[in-house]
Amino acid sequence: MFTANRSMWLALLIFIGINTAKADEGMWLLSKLKQINEAEMKGLGLKLSADDIYNINQSCLKDAIVQMGSVSGNSFGGFCTAEIVSDQGLVLTNHHCGLDAIQENSSVEHDYLTNGFWAMSKADELPNPGLGVRFLVRMEDVTQEVLTQLSDTMSEATRNAAITKAIAGITKKAAEGNNYLADVRGFYRGSEFYLFIYEVFKDVRLVGAPPYAIGNFGGDTDNWVWPRHTGDFSMFRIYANAENKPAEYAATNVPYKPKKFLEVSKKGMTENDYAMIIGFPGRTDRYATSHSLKMALEITNPAIVDIRKAKLDVINKAMDENDKVRIQYQDKKNQISNYWKYYIGQTAQLKRNKVVETKTDLENQFANWANANASRKAQYGNLLSNLNSTYNEMKSYALLRTYQSEAIAQGPEFIRMARGYETLLKKLENADTKPEEIKTITDRLKAASEAHFKNYDAGVDNQLFVAMMQMYVKNVPAGQQAPMVAEKIKANKTVSAWGNKLYSKTIFASAEKLNAFLANPKAKTLKNDEGFILANALMDNYSLNYGSKVTALDLKLNTLGRNWIEGLRKMSPDKDFYPDANSTIRLTYGTVKDYDGNDAISYNYFTTLDGIMEKMDPSNPDYVVPAKLVELYKAKDFGPYAENGVMKIAFITTNDITGGNSGSGILNDKGQLTGLAFDGNWEAMSGDIYYDPRYKRCINVDIRYVLFVIDKLGGAGHLVREMKLVD
Repeated sequence: MFTANRSMWLALLIFIGINTAKADEGMWLLSKLKQINEAEMKGLGLKLSADDIYNINQSCLKDAIVQMGSVSGNSFGGFCTAEIVSDQGLVLTNHHCGLDAIQENSSVEHDYLTNGFWAMSKADELPNPGLGVRFLVRMEDVTQEVLTQLSDTMSEATRNAAITKAIAGITKKAAEGNNYLADVRGFYRGSEFYLFIYEVFKDVRLVGAPPYAIGNFGGDTDNWVWPRHTGDFSMFRIYANAENKPAEYAATNVPYKPKKFLEVSKKGMTENDYAMIIGFPGRTDRYATSHSLKMALEITNPAIVDIRKAKLDVINKAMDENDKVRIQYQDKKNQISNYWKYYIGQTAQLKRNKVVETKTDLENQFANWANANASRKAQYGNLLSNLNSTYNEMKSYALLRTYQSEAIAQGPEFIRMARGYETLLKKLENADTKPEEIKTITDRLKAASEAHFKNYDAGVDNQLFVAMMQMYVKNVPAGQQAPMVAEKIKANKTVSAWGNKLYSKTIFASAEKLNAFLANPKAKTLKNDEGFILANALMDNYSLNYGSKVTALDLKLNTLGRNWIEGLRKMSPDKDFYPDANSTIRLTYGTVKDYDGNDAISYNYFTTLDGIMEKMDPSNPDYVVPAKLVELYKAKDFGPYAENGVMKIAFITTNDITGGNSGSGILNDKGQLTGLAFDGNWEAMSGDIYYDPRYKRCINVDIRYVLFVIDKLGGAGHLVREMKLVD
């Protein structure tokens, strides 16, 4: 499909004589650029080679790109992309990516969320325990090493076990004799496998962040919408030991000296300019069939939207009433609201862009191709009907599964907290357990408790519990609900009364009670705790009664999905199929380009500071503008960062990104930093499933606005001078 569309677009552009590059679909593996993409990238205007982007023998652009996330022991959980912008390890990412670190360092007395933060010296930079970054050292195709351990007669469960064993051997060998992190990921639903070697740095300090009114300007109202006027950036610094190697946080650590850092372009971008992004996109499902989309549209998406809306109603009210709660819950609120609006938009755009119909057309083409040949018919003839019947079976559990995830596991926080005490209970009940084993566990739980209660309010959690249980009882099929829920509501008359009683008694809603328990842990206390009992009842109801059924369907769908992609690739052997995103490093390339959003609505490709002033509304939290920014605007005091007297804020490109790409640098034809990607647009909210070149746009904050805010508004010009600015 994409090869044909690509050819038609190029032919059309040549025919009408417009020197404009097309929108480009794909999240491409760096190691494949020379083979698949280099010629086309150069044709669009790239002045670098594929080796300048990815090279394991010399410094290259990939050495300036990091994945930012949480570090625990040897594990790494990435959530955003960032880039190195100085020879002293200075890092840029999005404000919403740094929000957790900004919040953790904030208090009512030092409200960095509201007021922003700028370290005027390296001594002022703030540590962030648990925050780290990882650099890709190299990647390697290990498909054959894994596939030789598999056979066509294996069940999906047996196959997965064999894959896990093979991967364990590969990663163990790759990590021997070094301090790297080895990670093998599957692609095309487990048809190919790649080894990624990373170097992980665990001392990452907060350097700067604009006021919330800049970093989140537009709030939920503008989220996922163009035009945008958000200064969505924050700054960190990577620290290393004296040998420039990764180290745990220590006052003696020094700024990391990178192999490569990005030059920062003051020139800006104009329409049709080449643009590329190197980052870590989280997840796409571009090879989804119409059957999975129908389930999403009919069941899961509406349920997620309803559940998250109920959570936001509780949290927003509490934040409005209490500054301490506002700081505690800001990051939690943003995480909930971001994908609340995402699923609203995805549902709307899947329907508007007729994605189900497009997928159905492809499936019909596939069926005709498969049935035209006896051997293909034997292999793929029943594939689509099997997908249909399996998804129809999955629908009977879809609502329960969604509520189990959104309303239970990600609902009231005491549930996750209580569930984490299962291991301790088993140890306490075992007469052979040694005291030092108990101490090891309780020390870990004490540390987790301290971090948890810093950003926890029992009153808010109680209200969340009531809201979630009311929806659970109303919407989950009665026969699939945990029996204890109905029993407790009957005994307490109302969900609200049940919640008040539960939160007054359980140790998991009180730091004092939980710490007292951990100082003298008893199995009896846990076994009789109402929160512990309920958490296990809710989780066990799903895992014991439905988990195996859902898992069996998941395994079957994975087999069918792998066969579907395999069949598509055989049907179009000349087409380059990029793999779905899976949090591994990718490159996407395209151009700066405007678009027509709806009937009679055309959008320019950039926004300016004028737009902020037009939106300014002191009565609306989404559109508050800092007084100093207003002063700078009125005085036209933009320093060297304006373009012909105009302060540009954001611009759009055709780059193909998704969650995880947040914070990625948008690079020009020379590989210089021109902005930071931070969002997608409303008309393309179906983009994780289907790329539509008419609408798909990547929203980027202009690097010149970033520099302006740092220098003119933040008074931190020393950070700008640390970067290498080029014209």
